[in-house]
Amino acid sequence: MMYEIQNDVFYDFLKQYDSDSECHLAGEVDYHLLHDDNPYEGLNSHRKALLAVFEQLVKRDAEDQEKAGKRRGDEAAGQLHRLGYDIDKAQPAPLDPQTFFYCPEIVKTDYYGNVFYDADWKPDDDNFGTFVPYWYALMEPVYGGKNKPEDFRKVNGVLFPEGTGKLDIYEWTTDWSDYFDDGHEWYGASCWTIYDENMNRYVVMLVSATD
Repeated sequence: MMYEIQNDVFYDFLKQYDSDSECHLAGEVDYHLLHDDNPYEGLNSHRKALLAVFEQLVKRDAEDQEKAGKRRGDEAAGQLHRLGYDIDKAQPAPLDPQTFFYCPEIVKTDYYGNVFYDADWKPDDDNFGTFVPYWYALMEPVYGGKNKPEDFRKVNGVLFPEGTGKLDIYEWTTDWSDYFDDGHEWYGASCWTIYDENMNRYVVMLVSATD
């Protein structure tokens, strides 16, 4: 059985980055930790982890709708959008850990607070609303303070305390759920699943944001 881990030191650690959200956020990355009672089955287990997370998101939406109904009436609750998804349409591609955890350094910060990195990937008109790399999603949130390369390394050090050498990582398409609609509109959308053999747990990371 695949299920989300409800309490973990990593979640406590993330509160310094966003203490108010119901999600476990650093930058624009929403982290979900999971455990499976069954043995690891490669890609099939990754898809199960993704399904478990979206089942939980739908359950949370239903609970929010019920709360809204109690506060403002059924008509107001009915106006809330219910999350839709089709996991079978999600297409995976394996990622090398060294590529995934790439983190550029800061070249300069201008008068207006814009940060410039020594990275090949840069936000521009061609890639707005599409894929964003992990480092950018963590270090460059839409609102609030930016995170630095040392924050990127610190977050991943706590998330993967046994190191990243035995991680299986998949990047997924994002055209199979309206969860990613906000990201497609402007900032970008990304979806990754990671199996950590040392910890025997899964990490699902979701990114979707707009201004």
